[in-house]
Amino acid sequence: MTGPARYEIEHVTRYAYTSPVRDSVMSLRLKPRGERPERLLRFELTSDPPGSFTESRGAFGNTRHLLTVHREHAALAITARSRVEVSPAPPLPKALAPDAWEQMCPWADSFADWEFTHESAYARPSPLLEEFCRREDLAGPTGDPLGALTALSGALHRAFRYVPGSTSAVSPIEHVLESGVGVCQDYAHVMIAIARSWGVPSRYVSGYLHAADPPERPTQSDAGHAWVECRLPGPGWVAFDPTNPGLPRERYVRVAVGRDYADVSPARGVYRGWASTELAVAVTVTPL
Repeated sequence: MTGPARYEIEHVTRYAYTSPVRDSVMSLRLKPRGERPERLLRFELTSDPPGSFTESRGAFGNTRHLLTVHREHAALAITARSRVEVSPAPPLPKALAPDAWEQMCPWADSFADWEFTHESAYARPSPLLEEFCRREDLAGPTGDPLGALTALSGALHRAFRYVPGSTSAVSPIEHVLESGVGVCQDYAHVMIAIARSWGVPSRYVSGYLHAADPPERPTQSDAGHAWVECRLPGPGWVAFDPTNPGLPRERYVRVAVGRDYADVSPARGVYRGWASTELAVAVTVTPL
């Protein structure tokens, strides 16, 4: 087992308005959760023009910052800087207990797992999803749950083609199912919908991925990353990334979890004024 990895993360969100606006109110989910095997060493959040921040904790344990900027402004830049240490996760078993599927049966009706076993806005059943599952031989789970979910993640990676900008953050799963192209949140939404149909509690994870090769180089992108966690008897919540299967888990930094993207959006808000908006995001993950 290797030692922990440390990352410096800068996430810059820029809004440009076609005419000056005022009274911007932004809801932000940009602070890493810092749960084992991760440790949050430092976090800083700033805005230009300066505003006031208030911090709270949401229903799924995510940190939310509320930013208010009352002065008139033609642009708004929000910068989150984090330093995180990620330790290697304990190795997973080769297989779960023989009765693992039976152990999960009551979870679909339990209060604790209800949000992650039933459909949500972007992870839901549809005729196209049923057709896709039949075509890809994913109509039902077979064998060991851990092996079935690993195979599902790999099947989605092979079935779809990753094309940046091909969908938006709020695209329905029908888009990727029809076109075969999408981005990480599409892969995650489809996997969650299928896993929930199998009775597996599944949640959407937003955060950062250090995907550079060689690994000592920084990773730069115009967005964060999204993947899936499924709760299994024994190991608990296990991460699956259908976009990038096989990467070591210490390359991932978790920021927020939820039913789907709607629960973990990094930034959303309102302002007072008659202006349209252009959005630009820059994320840099630098290994230390």
